[in-house]
Amino acid sequence: MRNTNRISHILLAGLMLLLSGTPGRAGADGSVAIAVLSNRADLVSGDDALIAIAVPPGSTLSSVDVGGTDVTDDFVAVSTGRYKGLVAGLSNGANVLTATIGDGSGATLTITNRPQNSSILSGPQIQPWTCAASAKNMQCDRDPVYTYMYKPASGGSLIAYDPASPPLDALIGDTTTDNGETVKYIVRIETGAIDRDEYRIAELYQPGLAWTPTSPQPQWNHKLVITHGASCDTGYTAGAAPDVLNDTALSRGFAVMSNALDNAGHNCNIVTQGESLIMTKERVIDTLGEIRYTIGSGCSGGSLVQQQLANAYPGLYQGITPQCSYPDAWSSAMQYEDYNLMLQYFKSPSKWGTGVVWDPASIGFVIGHPNPANPITFTTVIPDSGNPTRSCPGLATDKMYNATTNPGGQRCTLYDYMVNVFGTVDDPAHPERSTWARVPWDNNGVQFGLKPLLAGKLTAQQFIDLNTKIGGFDIDHNLIPSRTIADDFAVKALYQSGAINQANNLNQVAIIDLRGPDPGAFHDVYRTYAIRARLEREHGTAANQVLWRGFVPLLGDTNYVAQSIIAIDGWLAVVEADHRDVPLAQKIREDRNVADRCTNGAGVDLPSPVCDGVVQSYTTPRIEAGMPFTDDVMKCQLKSMKRSDYYPVIFTDAQWSELQTAFPNGVCDYSKQGQFQQSTRAWQTYQDASGNVIYGGTPLGPPPESVPFSN
Repeated sequence: MRNTNRISHILLAGLMLLLSGTPGRAGADGSVAIAVLSNRADLVSGDDALIAIAVPPGSTLSSVDVGGTDVTDDFVAVSTGRYKGLVAGLSNGANVLTATIGDGSGATLTITNRPQNSSILSGPQIQPWTCAASAKNMQCDRDPVYTYMYKPASGGSLIAYDPASPPLDALIGDTTTDNGETVKYIVRIETGAIDRDEYRIAELYQPGLAWTPTSPQPQWNHKLVITHGASCDTGYTAGAAPDVLNDTALSRGFAVMSNALDNAGHNCNIVTQGESLIMTKERVIDTLGEIRYTIGSGCSGGSLVQQQLANAYPGLYQGITPQCSYPDAWSSAMQYEDYNLMLQYFKSPSKWGTGVVWDPASIGFVIGHPNPANPITFTTVIPDSGNPTRSCPGLATDKMYNATTNPGGQRCTLYDYMVNVFGTVDDPAHPERSTWARVPWDNNGVQFGLKPLLAGKLTAQQFIDLNTKIGGFDIDHNLIPSRTIADDFAVKALYQSGAINQANNLNQVAIIDLRGPDPGAFHDVYRTYAIRARLEREHGTAANQVLWRGFVPLLGDTNYVAQSIIAIDGWLAVVEADHRDVPLAQKIREDRNVADRCTNGAGVDLPSPVCDGVVQSYTTPRIEAGMPFTDDVMKCQLKSMKRSDYYPVIFTDAQWSELQTAFPNGVCDYSKQGQFQQSTRAWQTYQDASGNVIYGGTPLGPPPESVPFSN
C-alpha cells in the first residue's frame, strides 16, 4: 500500500524478539551486552526490571551497579556466558546500569523508570478518574492481593483454596502441563493496580515452593495468555479486570493475565489499552520470569483490542485469536454513525420525498445487510460514544457536559477520551472549545446507496432523497443538514495511531480468526474479511490469518476458543524453533501448521463451501457507497461529479441539479486512498521526557541498546 513511515522488517523483528524475552547475546566484537527482558529499557515501570547480561566466551561477570549502587548479588548465571537478575529500587527517571567483566571492560544501559500507576507513553492521564476503594492515594496505588483456587479431584470448577488451612492432597486434582510437569491443580491469582486500573495474573502454583523470576516453579511453561472484555466504551473510574481463570491455558502451564483497561467495554482508547498491556506484561515477567510468547484471546471488543494493538505495538503478542472479529474501534465507528444517521431518516417517512418509499429490502441494499434490525441492535446495545452529552460511565451527572447547564463538564465522546491522540480544537471563534478534542469522523462526499443504484436496486429518486436528507453531526453531535467534515489533524492521527488498523505490521503475528454467522446482532462477518483485505493490500498475502468458521453464532464452534489457544501455541512453537535468517513474517507464513476449518458447530469438520453458505458476509453503508472492502477510508478524497459516472442510470436535469446540491464539495473518489490515510506508526508515545503531551504522538524509535566500553 504505502511505504511512508514504515518500520523495516529487521527493526520489527528485533523488537518482537526483545519483547518476547529473547536473551541478550554478547556483541559481535565480543563485547558485553545488556538487555531488559521486562520491557523496552525506556518504558520500565514499577521500580524494578528483569535484566539479562551476556559476556564473551571465557569471561565472567564481576560487578553490576545501578547509579553507583552495587547489585551484583542480584544476578545469577543461567547458562554459559549469560546472567539474569531482577534489579529493584530503580529511581524515577534515568538509571544507568553498568556491567563489568574481569578485564575491566563492560557495558552500560540507561533504564528509564516510572511509577507503576503513572503513564509511560499515553501522555497526561484521563481525568477525572476514580480509583478503587482499596487505593492508598489519588494515583490508585494499592498492595497486590493473592488468592488461591484449586480443581477438586472429583472434577468440576475451581473453588477457593486456603493456604493456611488446605484441603487434603487427595481432594485436589492433578494436571500435567505441556512441559511434562505433573502438579496439584492449584492456581494463584494476583490482583492489584497498574496504570490506575485493576490487573489480574493467574498461574499454576505450588504452595511452599519458592518462585523468583530467575528460578520459577517448574510447572510454568513460560507462555502467556491475555484475556480481554467486550463492547466499546469510555470509563472514568477503575473497573474489574477480565476473568483469568482459563482452564485450557492454566492446566497446561500458561500464565493468564488481564487489565481492566484492556477491556474495550471499559476503555476503548487504543493508547491506554496498549500502555496498560505493556505495563501488566512487564509485571508478569518481573514476577514470574521470561516469556517465550504471548497469545491474545477475546470476542467482539476483545477482538478489536487484539488486532489494533498487535498492529500498533508489534511484539506485544506473538499470536492472537480474535473471536466475533472487529479490526479496530474507529472503522466500525463509521458504520455505527452511518447507521445513526440512516435510522433518523428511514424511521421517519415524513422526511421522505414525494413518491419515495423505503421497504426492508431497499433499506437492506443501502446498509449492506439484509436484516434491517442490524443497525437498531448495534446503536442500541453499544453506547453512542460520539455523543458528548451521554452518560459517562463512572462519572457523576453534575460532572458531565451540557451545552447549556454545564458547558465546562466532561464531554463523553471517544474522541475526547482520546484527546492526546486527536489534539484539541483550534477555533478562535469559540475559545471555550480549546480543551475539546478534534473530531476525526467524516461523511463528506459519501454517496450512500451508490452500488445498489447502479445495480438497478434503487430508484434515482430514492438515491437522491437519501443523500440530500441524511445530513451529518456537528461537534456536539446535533443533527445538521450538511455533511460532517473531519478535522485534518485528527484524521492523520487516526491512522498514525493505529486507531484505524492499517494492518501494515499485522503480518508480524499469527492469527486464528474464529467466526460464526451473525444473527443480525451487529457482529458482522465482513469484518473478518476486511482484515484479510487489509493484509492482502499491505503485504500481498493474508497467509498469517487462519479462518475457523462454524454454525454457532458469533464464535463458530463451541470448542473453538479452547482449541485455538492450543493450535496457535503449536504454530508459535514452530516459529520459535525456526532460526533461519529471514523476516519474522516469512517464518509465520511458512511455519504455519494450522489449516482453515469449517465445522457444524460441535466439532464435526465439514467442507469449506458449506460454511460459505452459512457464515455469510455482508457489507456496510460505506462499502455500498463504493469504498473498498478494506473498510478503512474515514475521509475520502473528492472528485467532481460527472453524469457518465452513473451510467446506466440517467438523471433528469432536475434530479441532476438536486444531486449536485447534495454534494457541493464533490463526491468520494474511492479509486484513491483516503485523505491523510497512511501506515500505522508502530510504538508511538504521546508524551515527552517530562510527561507533557505530544498531541498526535511521535514514534519512540528503536529500543535503547547497551553501550560497550573497554578497559
